[in-house]
Amino acid sequence: MVMVAVGVYARLMKHAEAALACLAMDPAILLIVVGVLMFLLTFCGCIGSLRENICLLQTFSLCLTIVFLLQLAAGVLGFVFSDKARGKVSEIINNAIVHYRDDLDLQNLIDFGQKKFGCCGGISYKDWSLNMYFNCSEDNPSRERCSVPYSCCLPTPNQAVINTMCGQGMQALDYLEASKVIYTNGCIDRLVNWIHSNLFVLGGVALGLAIPQLVGILLSMILVSQIKDQIKLQLYNQQHQADPWY
Repeated sequence: MVMVAVGVYARLMKHAEAALACLAMDPAILLIVVGVLMFLLTFCGCIGSLRENICLLQTFSLCLTIVFLLQLAAGVLGFVFSDKARGKVSEIINNAIVHYRDDLDLQNLIDFGQKKFGCCGGISYKDWSLNMYFNCSEDNPSRERCSVPYSCCLPTPNQAVINTMCGQGMQALDYLEASKVIYTNGCIDRLVNWIHSNLFVLGGVALGLAIPQLVGILLSMILVSQIKDQIKLQLYNQQHQADPWY
């Protein structure tokens, strides 16, 4: 419910046009959807176990199994079709770059990612020409023409105030000159390198997510089996109590 509330609040704080423009990359929408699904799933499991309702418990077990299988399939497909997964990630990043100024949450997310991984753009810093404000065409009237966001800039030691204009005109420079001021490597390569160097950590996180799901599936199936046995026992006792020769 907290996730849903935060998502709704963030959603209501945005302009409708900007939200519709980047619906697929909207963190508020993601929070709302995940929060609602988590609430419904845990509601079925909680009420089903308290009331010993077979229908709710089977629904809980089935949904949890589907979620687990989807996560497993996503991991396997991402590993097998790594090139296509890389292309999809590139498409998502480029779409996020296009809508960088349309959504404050998305803007903060991109800035955080670029500063965290020390990168700029999808493949290179020149990907920021996809954004209408940073586009390098001569007929672009924006004051940010040929620029990149401040999150692309190399950190300055002991800097008290962040210079948000440090990326001014960086796209007009070649890689060697631009690399003195900003990160020139794209975030896709940085992300791939980070995944490769943290495979054990990611595997541990995946295992930590999978074990509770498997335990929940197993316990719900055991509880359903016990409830069915109790029902059979009650029916058996009722039949024999009605028998005068019992």
